[in-house]
Amino acid sequence: MRIFVTGATGFIGTELVKELIEAGHQVRGLSRSEAGAEQLKAAGAEVHRGNIEDLDSLRSGAAGMDAVVNLAFNHDFSDFSKFAQSGADERTAIEALSSVLEPGRLLVVTSGTGLASGGPGHVRTESDPPASSPSIPRQPEQTARTAAAERGVHVAIVRLPQVHDTRKQGLVPLLTQMAREKGVSAYVGDGANRWAAAPLKDVARLYRLAVEKTGPGVTVYHAVQEEGVALREIAEALGKGLNVPVIAIDPDKAAGHFGWLAHFAAVDMPASSEWTRKTLGWEPTGPGLVEDLTNMKYF
Repeated sequence: MRIFVTGATGFIGTELVKELIEAGHQVRGLSRSEAGAEQLKAAGAEVHRGNIEDLDSLRSGAAGMDAVVNLAFNHDFSDFSKFAQSGADERTAIEALSSVLEPGRLLVVTSGTGLASGGPGHVRTESDPPASSPSIPRQPEQTARTAAAERGVHVAIVRLPQVHDTRKQGLVPLLTQMAREKGVSAYVGDGANRWAAAPLKDVARLYRLAVEKTGPGVTVYHAVQEEGVALREIAEALGKGLNVPVIAIDPDKAAGHFGWLAHFAAVDMPASSEWTRKTLGWEPTGPGLVEDLTNMKYF
């Protein structure tokens, strides 16, 4: 298959490009820099220059492709306004990519298990609809349904948990940075709230299987290995790695410690991948999140 990958030189994209090429696919990767272009060439991919804000580059990159995998997202979480702008940029990018895909082609959109609806304690499944909340400005699933699926483009939605190796771990690096700056590794309340997780290489393999096996309509997949890792366990691993105390923060003081991340630091968002595993024949085998945090180089 001919596959256009945005975010092709990023954390997940780099691994996915290798996975797709090794499986015999022809990959065109989006790059905004010369260094990224050289990385793609070395991996055996075709280079397409542009970025998520250059909609013309997205349209020309996706034109004529059998499938498009959208991984591009500006992960500047320094404040909520930047997060909100990133969500808006993601929506316009999905619309641009969808506009040039012919009916029957495939658009793979990246979402998150934390973007699925569900109250405290609810284990999110693939059948749960996306949440709609002012505190969550990302709407990739809703955008893909209206911009692509209604035009006859096949849509695969991959909901990500905390994707990790010993370098990066989803939102966890934000907690790591806070622990460095504040001299304590913290969790909210009793720290029993959970984040789902999955190893990087297994996630890249799931994307490849989604590209190869997704049929008509809209299909939602959960790239989840661990249903939920307690925030207290994460904080304890960070505390040990950084050699700082581990403390509990009262819920009413969470915003003062975590800032805009307080919502995520306190939310319980476990997720299942039972249906995904059966449908794609996907069985993750990599290390768990705490194991990768234990083996990370902190200094």
